[in-house]
Amino acid sequence: MKSVNEELNKIRKQAGVTDKHSKYLLLKNATDLNQAQKDKLEEILARSICLRIAYELKEELRAIYETNQSVKSARRSLNKWLQIAQVFYQKSTRTIRTHFDGICNYFISRTTSGVMEGINNRIKLIMRQGYGLANFDNFRSRLLACFSN
Repeated sequence: MKSVNEELNKIRKQAGVTDKHSKYLLLKNATDLNQAQKDKLEEILARSICLRIAYELKEELRAIYETNQSVKSARRSLNKWLQIAQVFYQKSTRTIRTHFDGICNYFISRTTSGVMEGINNRIKLIMRQGYGLANFDNFRSRLLACFSN
C-alpha cells in the first residue's frame, strides 16, 4: 500500500491538485472519512479523471486485502487488479509481481512480519545501547529483561 500511496501522490501533483489537505484525503481510507471530508474528496476527484481512476484503484486494492478471501480468489483478484493498475501504478505493480507469492501467502493466515520486525528493531537498539560491552552474558540478560513481562 505504501508504494501505491506514493504513486497516487505523484499523480495528484501531476494533476495540479495542491489544495490544503488534498493529499491526506486521497491517502486516507475511504471508510475513515466523515461526510465533510467525503464532500471535499469528491470535489478534488472531479478535477481529474486520471486522479479519480487512480484513487478508485487504490481503494480497490485495499478492499482486496480487507475482504476475507481464500488464496485462490485473492490471486485472481490481484491478477485482475494488476492488469488494470499497471497503467497508473507501474512501480507498484512491478513490486507486487516480484513478490506475488509472498503477498498471496498473507491470505492464508492474515499475518504479517510486523511483530518480528519490531522485535528485531528492539534487539538492534539494545545492541547499540550496549556498544563496547564485550560480555555476551550481559547482553543476553538485557534481552531477557527487555522481553519478559
